[in-house]
Amino acid sequence: MANTVETEQLVKKKKKGMTAQTRLILAGLSVSTAFIFLAAGFATYSISQNMNSAYKNFAQVLSKTLAIEGVEITKEVPELAKYDALRSNCISVLKSNDDISFIIFKDNKSKVIYTSKDDYPDQAEKARITVSSPMVVKNMGTSAVVGSVEVGLSGSIIDRVSSTSKFSLATVFILAWLVIVGIIYMNSSIITKQLRKLHQGVKKISTGEFGYMINDKDVDNEVKELYSAFNDMSERLSRYNEQTIESLTFERNKLESVLMSIVNGVVVCDNHDKVIMVNNYAKRLLEVEEEDIVNTQIQQFCDSSGEFCFADKITEFKDTPLDDEGLPVPFNITIDQRVLKCLISPMFTRSNSYVGYIIVLIDVTKDVEMDQLRSNFISNVSHELRTPVTVLRSYIDTLYNFGNDFDFNTQREFIGVMNQEIIRLNRMVNDILDFSRYEAQNVRLEKTKQDIIEIVEDAVNQVQVLAKEHDLTISIMREPDLPQIYVNVDSISRAFMNILSNAIKYSPDGKRIKIRVEQSRDGEYVEVSVEDQGPGIPEKDIKKVFDRFYRCENATHTVKGTGLGLHLVKVTVEKHHHGQVFVNSKEGEGSTFGFRLPIKPVEEEIEEYIPKNQLPAESEA
Repeated sequence: MANTVETEQLVKKKKKGMTAQTRLILAGLSVSTAFIFLAAGFATYSISQNMNSAYKNFAQVLSKTLAIEGVEITKEVPELAKYDALRSNCISVLKSNDDISFIIFKDNKSKVIYTSKDDYPDQAEKARITVSSPMVVKNMGTSAVVGSVEVGLSGSIIDRVSSTSKFSLATVFILAWLVIVGIIYMNSSIITKQLRKLHQGVKKISTGEFGYMINDKDVDNEVKELYSAFNDMSERLSRYNEQTIESLTFERNKLESVLMSIVNGVVVCDNHDKVIMVNNYAKRLLEVEEEDIVNTQIQQFCDSSGEFCFADKITEFKDTPLDDEGLPVPFNITIDQRVLKCLISPMFTRSNSYVGYIIVLIDVTKDVEMDQLRSNFISNVSHELRTPVTVLRSYIDTLYNFGNDFDFNTQREFIGVMNQEIIRLNRMVNDILDFSRYEAQNVRLEKTKQDIIEIVEDAVNQVQVLAKEHDLTISIMREPDLPQIYVNVDSISRAFMNILSNAIKYSPDGKRIKIRVEQSRDGEYVEVSVEDQGPGIPEKDIKKVFDRFYRCENATHTVKGTGLGLHLVKVTVEKHHHGQVFVNSKEGEGSTFGFRLPIKPVEEEIEEYIPKNQLPAESEA
């Protein structure tokens, strides 16, 4: 029972595995086979029936013939000789035809005259058909029955003819069946081959090989129309694909061009956090090559110290519900001491399907540093302003209440301290005012042709008293015959004074300060430099000394300030005089600060300038 069930299941599986075409061919073959077998059976049955009928007619004719012969043989033969005559004739007939099993002659009273069964008993047993005919004697227009003849036939002729007929019919029908099967097979093979070509073409199209053509030569008209329709579809798909690829390529190139030209860093990630695009500025910010970051997960990016910079922020972003307004999510990361402001925004298709996100990178290191410097500047300025104000208030209050109790020298000393604090306060206020004015856009200073040596000597004369207090020697080395240059005297004087004051502040007592005024090697500039023997500047701070609010602090540098002096020098020289500032320093070996001013004036549009009488008053040394 189990085997039967398994067989049925196997047949069902095979049926399920058959194609509709195979089932149709098998059904047609089964129907044609059944029709051939039914036709063969019907033909065989009809032939058999006709042969039996013909054979019975033959037996009837044979019996009538023997009856006539028996009458003729026994007509004039005596009664006793009839047996021998009939016997002799019957034996000759039986020997001439194997199909006759027996012959029996009877008189009109049904008495047997002669029977061949006595002579051929074995042959008589093979009889299948028995017929009889009367023996009639005609005399003078009358006829009388004198006996009868009974003949038995074995039917061997029918068997041989039937066998031959069945074999012939079977051969014919089998050949016809084979021809039909061959025709069906050839037809199905041709159709299958043509459909296989179509299937191959469809597979080519499905793999993106648009424009693939099927040869429609020597095929049926119906299939030819199908091939033509396929070829037309393939050609249309090829043209559409070319247009689509061209359009997509254009859009992608346009998008890449836009992303690459953005001044901020851009990193594009898919919905699996894999980087699919990064612009040049982002590569510079992250210090990576494109092949090192593209097709990698953004969480795996790490800086030189091995810190995963994006991992926590990306996880936090993915865990945060999206804003209804679609606003980008900001966060900051630190990469190798650089601070990057990141704006991460999700990407959606038109059908609102999430496809990834974009990270915009903005280098805010300088902004953070400037914020810190501003904070330090405000703190320093507050402290610096509070100190002279406190000193002035204390000294003024003391003189006001107890001035009569002090002698002249003490009062002079008090007034001297107050004067120094006023000068200090005035310098700080001037620095702040100059910073706000010189940083303004479209400001032009009024310039006149001047001898730079005079400006340098005036500044040195102003600081001689301060230099003597610290036992400092100031020397000026100047190149003869220097050309006059166009400068704003007040701003350049203040710039040089800032450099010279710094040299005095940071020089140890008893040292020397060297001032050089000379023409540059290329002959385009007049160069002014101040060399001190102070503590020098660390290498890491040299590039920042001219930045606004920046102050170099260490154990040696204890002099307070606003951090604007050298920045104002840079703005005055480079922005308003198109010159250059420079610094050469080595920690522990002193510093050289200076600037270069162009000999030939630079043509420029005059949009606004600060008249000389509106500049801050020059500070006293």
